[in-house]
Amino acid sequence: MEETYCSDCKRFTAVISDHSSGDTICLECGLVLEAYFIDDTSEWRTFSDEPAAEKDPHRVGEKSNPLLTTVGLTTLISIPKGAAEYRSSSKSLGRFRHVGVQDPDKGLMDAFNAIRGMSDRLGLAETVKDLANEIYKKTDDAKSGKVGKKDATIAACLYVACEKLKNPRRIRELSWAANGLSEKKIGRAIKHIKHISNDSEEETRDEGVSVNAGDFLRRFCSHLGMSNQAVKATQEAVKKTAELDIRRSPVTVAATVIYMITQLSVDKKQIQEVSAVTGVAEVTLKKSYKEICPYAPRLVPAWFANQDALKKLC
Repeated sequence: MEETYCSDCKRFTAVISDHSSGDTICLECGLVLEAYFIDDTSEWRTFSDEPAAEKDPHRVGEKSNPLLTTVGLTTLISIPKGAAEYRSSSKSLGRFRHVGVQDPDKGLMDAFNAIRGMSDRLGLAETVKDLANEIYKKTDDAKSGKVGKKDATIAACLYVACEKLKNPRRIRELSWAANGLSEKKIGRAIKHIKHISNDSEEETRDEGVSVNAGDFLRRFCSHLGMSNQAVKATQEAVKKTAELDIRRSPVTVAATVIYMITQLSVDKKQIQEVSAVTGVAEVTLKKSYKEICPYAPRLVPAWFANQDALKKLC
C-alpha cells in the first residue's frame, strides 16, 4: 500500500486514494493530504439498471450499431442560417467540415430516428423497431429503382416488420403515424420493399408470414376493454372462420367476430365503438355481420353462449 508523509502524524503513513472525490486520505488520522488529484485510471461508466452497489462498469459510450458504417463517434458542425457573424468564416469552416467530419451514416441515423418516432406513436415493441431498421438498411443498400418518398419507405419498413412479427398494422395506421402521408405512397413503397427483400407472395406463403384475422384480435380486444372470457371466445370463433368461405379482409373478419361476441356478453359494445377501434367502416361492418351471423352456432363456443342466445343475434 502507498505511503505518504502525514503532517499530523509526523511520519509516513498508509494512505488511500478516493477516485470519486480526488482526495488522498491518511488511513490513521483521516487527514486529507491532497485534494483534486488527477485520476489516471480508465474512464468507466455503468449502463445497467441495477442498483449502484451492483457494479457493472463499461467503457464510456454505448454499444455500436452493426447497421452503421462508422464505429467511432463523429462530430457534425452546422452553421446557423442567416447569422451575419458566421458568413465571413463560412467558407473556411465548411472546408474543415468536409475534410474531417463527414458522416456517411447520417442518412441512416435520420431514418432510424424516424422509425423510432413512428414506433413510439404506434406503441410498437423494440423488436419491431429493430427489424424495421434492418429492412430499411437492406433497402438503402439495394438502391434499385425509385424508392419513392423517404417517409413512405420508413412507414413501409414498419409495416413489413409488423407483418413478419405477427403484429400487423393497417396502412391507415401507418399513414397516421407518418403525419397523414398518402396511403397509396405507402402501399407502393411496401411493394417495392417486398420486391427487394425477395418477399414475393409465393415465398411469403411458404414462410408462413401471412396476415389473418387472429393477428389483430388481442390489440382490438384490449382497446375495447373486453373480459378474458370474451377474448378467449373471440379467438376460438376467429379460428373457426378459416373453415368458412368468407370473402372479407382479415381486419373485417376480426371486427365482425368481436362485435358478434360482445353482443353475447354482459358488457355489450356499440357498432360505432367497434368501428372506431378496428378502423372498419360501420357500413362494411354491418354487411359483414349479416354474412357471418348465420354461422354463429358453428363459430361461438358452446361454453360461452347457449342456443337461445345465439338465435337472438340475427
